[in-house]
Amino acid sequence: MLIIQRDFYAYLDEMKTVTVLLPHSYFEGHSSAFYMKEENKEKVPLAIRERHSLPEQNKYICSIDFEPQLDRTYYIEDEHGNETDLQVGAVIRTHEFDEKYFYEGNDLGVTLDGGRTIFKVWAPTATKVKVKITWSDMNSSQQHDMTRGEKGVWAFSLEGDADGCFYTYLTCINLHWQEAVDPYAKSVSLNSEWGAVVNMGKTVQAIDSLPALESKTDSIIYELHIRDFSVHEESGMKHKGAYLAFTETGTRTSNGLTTGVDYLDELGITHVELLPVNDFEGVSDLRDDGRYNWGYNPLNFNAPEGSYSSRPQDPYSRINELKEVIHSLHSRGIRVIMDVVYNHVYIKEESSFEKIVPGYYFRYDENGMPSNGTGVGNDMASERKMVRKFILDSVRYWLKEFKVDGLRFDLMGILDVETMNLVHEEAEKILPNALIIGEGWNLNTPLPQSMKANIRNAGRMQGISQFNDSFRDGIKGSTFNLYDRGFALGHSGLEKRAAEVLTGSIGLTGESGLFLHPAQTVNYVESHDNHTLWDKISACCPDEAEREKRHMLATSMVLLSQGIAFLHAGQEFLRTKEGVENSYKSPDEINQLDWHRRTIYQNKVEYIKGLIAIRKAHGAFRFSQPELIRKHIQADYSSPGVVKLHLNNIKAYGPWNEIFILFHAGESQLSVSLPLGETPWKLISDGESAGLQALDVLDGGMLKADPVSCYVCCR
Repeated sequence: MLIIQRDFYAYLDEMKTVTVLLPHSYFEGHSSAFYMKEENKEKVPLAIRERHSLPEQNKYICSIDFEPQLDRTYYIEDEHGNETDLQVGAVIRTHEFDEKYFYEGNDLGVTLDGGRTIFKVWAPTATKVKVKITWSDMNSSQQHDMTRGEKGVWAFSLEGDADGCFYTYLTCINLHWQEAVDPYAKSVSLNSEWGAVVNMGKTVQAIDSLPALESKTDSIIYELHIRDFSVHEESGMKHKGAYLAFTETGTRTSNGLTTGVDYLDELGITHVELLPVNDFEGVSDLRDDGRYNWGYNPLNFNAPEGSYSSRPQDPYSRINELKEVIHSLHSRGIRVIMDVVYNHVYIKEESSFEKIVPGYYFRYDENGMPSNGTGVGNDMASERKMVRKFILDSVRYWLKEFKVDGLRFDLMGILDVETMNLVHEEAEKILPNALIIGEGWNLNTPLPQSMKANIRNAGRMQGISQFNDSFRDGIKGSTFNLYDRGFALGHSGLEKRAAEVLTGSIGLTGESGLFLHPAQTVNYVESHDNHTLWDKISACCPDEAEREKRHMLATSMVLLSQGIAFLHAGQEFLRTKEGVENSYKSPDEINQLDWHRRTIYQNKVEYIKGLIAIRKAHGAFRFSQPELIRKHIQADYSSPGVVKLHLNNIKAYGPWNEIFILFHAGESQLSVSLPLGETPWKLISDGESAGLQALDVLDGGMLKADPVSCYVCCR
């Protein structure tokens, strides 16, 4: 390994700017002159522009009259005749660097081409790059020098088809060698130590694409973790915690109730959103360490996770089995959204990005320190061209190869508006109305507010749907205060806010709308993050019967609201995590989908199924344009604890011309006069039962509402 002892340090911080740092312990930090040297060439003097005295060193900012070639090694000599190597510094984060080294090709990674295997990696600051190749027995390996080409792309062509081999890249940057898995690897070895060469033509191809959505607001999303889905003893599934559980049919609880994909089909949801299924850190691929993780510790963004695979040693197994998950869901008409985590990596210093192009892929603050808006120690710099390219290449890969129907962007507020709009454009080319949703939080990352892909900039990202925290907190109460109650939990005074979020958050109530159109809002009261709705209600409400009613009221508000409806798996049978607020690495006992509760709360499951059927039966619950909401919906929020919605003249969108919805969060009975008309109202939901068949006919035009309830009438 090449390495030198450095008495002082020199960095290329701009294309023609060198920063030299002299410790006070080294000639008291003084030098009156500096020179740049390259092997077998004359040294060139640097022009000292600035000198700054720092607590432990002196800083010299110098100019040069040419741009150093980054694939060469230069040395800086001081007045004492001592020298240090010129390291690649902040130049890598300049606009000039981005423009000069941006590579537009679509061939990064491995290409199998007519009996040759071509390896390509973007490493513009490396002076040497090797590809290290081994085979499945991993008893020995070979190293091959790669050749530098345009834009800093290094390539090596191996004669023969290397399908089945494993490989890494060795890069020499700033005289330091590092070994890394290819960021473009499509599969990896056991526990992600090597990238794997795979022929995607040999993988499962039987993934049926579903017809494009007519409208994004038709979506009812069900958020699900691969392991949680099947690991419970009552799941009836054989492949516990694994991809293949999604391929099992006819699964039942011990009481004979449906589980697995049969259950998802019966429930009526339109999309399953899978928590991260790309390769992540935190769980052994062999599942022999007893650990659990949600998956937000990304390692290899284009390779499926191995711990869910039946044979993680086989690079093809994880690919095929994930494809079978998607095929199984598609065969039942259920679309698949993939949770993606392009905002950060598990550990910056250990990531392939940092090892191959140090300092480029991550965002830094004004002091040159890595930013931490994600809270995990690093923020991906999506505004840089090759970071953006990687994200777009990855998005295209998952949409085309795995036929996923949408993507959920974790901590989307770390990313930039332009990147997210390009994601939407690319997705639309592949699958019209592909669902792109994200967490649009305003996070503390050094990006101008106007560039952040957050909810404040929703008007500039109209193709992106965002989790509506105003809906969440207004209906159930603050996520960050366990005992704070929202409208559905009995907090009077939130009626107007509830009416606003129920009608798409477009400003119907006179408030400034969060969004321009309803397809931008993802309405939810529970997700994998934070307490489950049941656990929050349990902390707020001592009475069991009241808890159940308030839970169903909040969930009904999600399903009967304008926008995209979002449920957390098990929410329909009052999912609990035993009060654990952040279960990202809690054991199965906390995170598993408890299928026994599906039996206990079967009446609640039937009620939610009925509400889903009602929503799907009439387009007036799913308007895609704000003009239609303003034209057809009147909201009354004048009474404490009550919101009434009257949907009128809507025969063109479904079987009924009028729909009346009552959300009653108060603790007393209520008599409500229904809108007048010649035809009597039919009651199709009363807070306990719901469906397309009438529960009652309200001849008198009056509705008697029980405390804490939701009623739907139609005619």
